[in-house]
Amino acid sequence: MKQMKPDPWEDIEQKYPAGSTHKAIVRNFTNFGIFVEIEEGVEGLVHISDLSWTKKIKHPSEITELGADIEVQVLEVDKENRRLSLGHKQLEENPWEVFETIFTVGSVHEGTVVELLDKGAVISLPYGVEAFATSKFLVKEDGSQAQLEEKLEFKIIEFNKDSKRILVSHSRTFEEDQADFQKSADSKKKSSGRRASRKKDDAVVGAPSTTVEKSTLGDIEELAALKEKLDNKKISEAKAVLDKKEAEAEKAEEAKKAIEQDEPLTAENAVEAKKVTAAAEEKAEAKTETKTKEVDSTEEAKEADSEKDNEEKTEE
Repeated sequence: MKQMKPDPWEDIEQKYPAGSTHKAIVRNFTNFGIFVEIEEGVEGLVHISDLSWTKKIKHPSEITELGADIEVQVLEVDKENRRLSLGHKQLEENPWEVFETIFTVGSVHEGTVVELLDKGAVISLPYGVEAFATSKFLVKEDGSQAQLEEKLEFKIIEFNKDSKRILVSHSRTFEEDQADFQKSADSKKKSSGRRASRKKDDAVVGAPSTTVEKSTLGDIEELAALKEKLDNKKISEAKAVLDKKEAEAEKAEEAKKAIEQDEPLTAENAVEAKKVTAAAEEKAEAKTETKTKEVDSTEEAKEADSEKDNEEKTEE
């Protein structure tokens, strides 16, 4: 009977080309995938990595069962070896293109601890995406460890679209906040210390400045007073000298009048008379000496002219 039916692999490439979709029946499970039957005599393999874009499936039985229907897409046809490579997740668009814009590094999302492992835990994120958190990233703010089925906030610390790998951390959600708070507190403390030090320096520098300012103002006032005192003294001295000269002039005038009128001289007038006489004699001597010099100069000039005439006559 089998020989009487046509071999389905003869035109397999035309009937099941790459990219085409078909309904199949689950026939067998293996650790690496699912064997399905598209039609009698035509079976193919759906690798475990092609079952889901988002879930990390350890065994096919997690998503289907034997004898169940499953939609598949033909990925590759090997007519010679009678093999079909099939996929199930390819029926949907690759969501990792979108996830890359949602689960950016540093963003925070709510997650649920769905599986505890030796080195960490599997975390279920929104949109059915699974991530991994190491044990040190599962420590809570009170120091305890995250438990199974516990919902917590997780920060994305690594996203790899090609390997479909996401690493998350719960402890980073509060450790960085604490570090920022401590940094801010230290900065405020330092700033406050600098302001206090600046005020102290201003107080130390400001005191001498006030003293110097007061001292300078005092010196200026003292100098002004001294100058005024000296000016007053000079005025007084000048006035005294002027008064003395005026008194002497008056006395000399009185003595002169007394001499001219042959009046008896007082003791003071006698002294002044002598001074006047002496001054008159000095004036007369000065006039005589001047006239003598003028006469001598005239005589010298005449002698010089006479000598010049004699020399000119001699030359002739």
